[in-house]
Amino acid sequence: MNKNHTLLGFLFIGLGAYFFLRHLNIPHLQPFYSWPFLLVLIGAAFLFHSYVSRDTSSLFTGTIVTGFGIHFLAVDQLAFWRDHWGVYLCIVGAAFLLQYRKTKKGLVPALVLLGTGAFVLFSPTLPAWIQWINQFFLLIERFWPLALIAFGLYLLKKKT
Repeated sequence: MNKNHTLLGFLFIGLGAYFFLRHLNIPHLQPFYSWPFLLVLIGAAFLFHSYVSRDTSSLFTGTIVTGFGIHFLAVDQLAFWRDHWGVYLCIVGAAFLLQYRKTKKGLVPALVLLGTGAFVLFSPTLPAWIQWINQFFLLIERFWPLALIAFGLYLLKKKT
């Protein structure tokens, strides 16, 4: 079984199931007919591919994409879910932690990101010295599509 074919297979199965269920228009599934759920499906395909093919290269990506999808779904569906930049740090920290479980690399960034994310999420007031991070994330929230474009251009120009 080709490793690339398993990723494409999981992607097509997930997307096909999504669009088929959307076509059936089942009322109880209405909250899942959204772009955040597509992120969850795409991320899950990366995670399944990583575990089935025993290829850890897509584990990090799958965790981040799934985590962001779950976060965006939860912000819309759950009243108690906080839309805060600390959640993004926790998602990336969790991705590093899952990667560490498989490759034994990335424990320090995982602990730093999870600790920082938990601190800013659960701290009643943030210290003055951390306000610049808050401003930085507000800027990212506003211009994140430009960051995607820049990263795409970097990948195109990168020589491997």
